[in-house]
Amino acid sequence: MAVPEKVFEAYGIKRDDCKVQRIGAGHIHQTFRVAGKKSFILQRVNKHVFKNPEIIASNLREASNFLHEHHPEFLFLATIRTKEGKEMIYDDDGFPWRLFPYIENTITVDEVTSSDEAFSAAREFARLTRNLEGADINKFKATIDRFHDLTWRWEQFQDALKAAKPERMKEAAGIITACKNFSWLVTKYDELTSRRILVPRIMHNDTKINNILFDAASGKALCAIDLDTLMPGYFIYDVGDMIRTFVSPVNEEEKDLFKIFFREPIYNALVDGYMSEMRAVLKEEEMEHITFGGMMMTYIMAMRMLTDFLNGDVYYHTTYHGQNLVRSTNQFYLLALMEKYFSEK
Repeated sequence: MAVPEKVFEAYGIKRDDCKVQRIGAGHIHQTFRVAGKKSFILQRVNKHVFKNPEIIASNLREASNFLHEHHPEFLFLATIRTKEGKEMIYDDDGFPWRLFPYIENTITVDEVTSSDEAFSAAREFARLTRNLEGADINKFKATIDRFHDLTWRWEQFQDALKAAKPERMKEAAGIITACKNFSWLVTKYDELTSRRILVPRIMHNDTKINNILFDAASGKALCAIDLDTLMPGYFIYDVGDMIRTFVSPVNEEEKDLFKIFFREPIYNALVDGYMSEMRAVLKEEEMEHITFGGMMMTYIMAMRMLTDFLNGDVYYHTTYHGQNLVRSTNQFYLLALMEKYFSEK
């Protein structure tokens, strides 16, 4: 897709003086590198996923202002304002565009390949949350309502069971049983939240390894990116999604279950990296639920994929019939491995 000329004009960028290249393989936003005398990252926000993009802008503004005042040395990629001082510019189709600085000599990776990588990435996600400790959480709003609310996702699964077509119910019968067998995680989640054992904090909420920017030379994590879901949440969301996406050597698209296994060194490294920053702010009773976070986040994703399959594949992008069932099966297999590993420790 082409970047509208009005977007360049809004930011004072001369289109003829720069090279524009589509980057990344994200399914949500459209992202471009704008290379000229200065380089930038230009991004079109998906208004269908983020229905209130002004909330994203507000959350980033609040975080940036707080970090600038209290942790000025911390690298936080805030948006660049338009010539009129706005945080976004809307195109003629109603999609918001935003501009970020481009950090030279940096890379992103799609898979965790070493313990050092896992430690560094986990520590950086933790630094973001720790440095935002003390910010007024009431100034941050949800960019996606109930994003990691396991109770709500369970309710959606129950609704899907009632409405699913018989042929889809038949195809998914085994995974439906697996989903029900792990429903104790919902009960545990309800207990932790209702008893307020978990403290609401400003979390990244999407802690995959490709949401960390690494220094190309040293391989060290520099900063967290993709901050659209920077909003209130619980620490189990961030550490849990790292466990889910770091410990397996393959992602949820893998059909061969024999390629899925629990990488203990990676798990230990990410927990050590995360706790190196968060141990100072977490309550003692919160720390007891790190393993629950890994299982809970794996379960919620497995259940969401299964729910989407039962609903007719209306949310996640699919390229073949049964892809969501493959994804869900993959994640339930990983969840079973986690349960076995954690129960033996």
